[in-house]
Amino acid sequence: MTKTAIAVALAVLLGGGAAAQAPEDPASTPAESLAAYLDNSGRADAWSGGEQLVPITTPDGPHNVWIKRIGNNPGMKLLLLHGGPGATSDYFAAFDSYIPATGIEYYHYDQLGAGRSDRPDNDALWTIPRFVDEVDQVRQAIGGDASNFCILGHSWGGILAIEYALAHPDKVKCVVISNMMASIPAYNTYADAVLKPQMDPAKLARVEALEASGHTDDPDYMGILVPEFYEQHILRRPASEWPAPVNRAFADMNEHVYVLMQGPSEMGASGRLEDWDRFDDLAGINAPTLVISGKYDTMDPAYMAKMAEQLPNGQLLATNGSHMSMYDDQQAYFDGLTAFLLDQAKKD
Repeated sequence: MTKTAIAVALAVLLGGGAAAQAPEDPASTPAESLAAYLDNSGRADAWSGGEQLVPITTPDGPHNVWIKRIGNNPGMKLLLLHGGPGATSDYFAAFDSYIPATGIEYYHYDQLGAGRSDRPDNDALWTIPRFVDEVDQVRQAIGGDASNFCILGHSWGGILAIEYALAHPDKVKCVVISNMMASIPAYNTYADAVLKPQMDPAKLARVEALEASGHTDDPDYMGILVPEFYEQHILRRPASEWPAPVNRAFADMNEHVYVLMQGPSEMGASGRLEDWDRFDDLAGINAPTLVISGKYDTMDPAYMAKMAEQLPNGQLLATNGSHMSMYDDQQAYFDGLTAFLLDQAKKD
């Protein structure tokens, strides 16, 4: 965004959502708007740089989840829901290069069992309803409601965003479903029919044999999948060039939670999510919803387009990226995302 565009965006968001127009005095407005966005006075988390541990209640007892606030704008709050399950919010670092220019207050957040949040050893916790309840507790902690609260879910976080919007339609202003199909069976069908046949047959056979025998810890498993699948459909650069935040998210993965719910890799899904399907229920999400797809994603871009049509107020952002299209088609991803968010910020 240009300096003038940033000034207008901040003026609109921090001025209560009036229609965007060029300020009369461009020289003074940017500084005043930026000062308001960066004003941490009165914020309890200011002393820790916006970080805090949010206490939550669970069937396992009380636990804490980590969040970090960026910006100050009570009129528009965006909560980022990371993938996995069991990954960390680190890979959302790219958002820090784009979202502040919109004037939107947003939150990095490690879900329970991941990253800097508590990691209880209790498999009964790793269910969709329990995660949805956790998100609602975080919403309350940050002061989100239907007038100001938006969620962006990427990958598994997209499942969580869909489930949250269905469970709490009166609590969300807008929704972003990034790189996640609304059906695990459909996702598996796409992997079997389209993605797996693109691999070398001998290498695919080796990977599937290791999965069948339960030996996915064999070095051959990821040794084949990284160049043959991950570099083609997860982030389309050599893994040696992947950015540090992405590497941290993978390195700090809670493997137990990931395998329990997702399965051993991104080449299809199994575990507790294997039968999850909410495509028909998308018709019940009335909040404005942006669906983001990637041409080379593990998620079928044609199916993602159908999701946008199924949603009553759905929009499609089709990128030329892969599963991490916020990195490998970054400009298109954030141009579309920020335009959608700014549009929602103008609405009462």
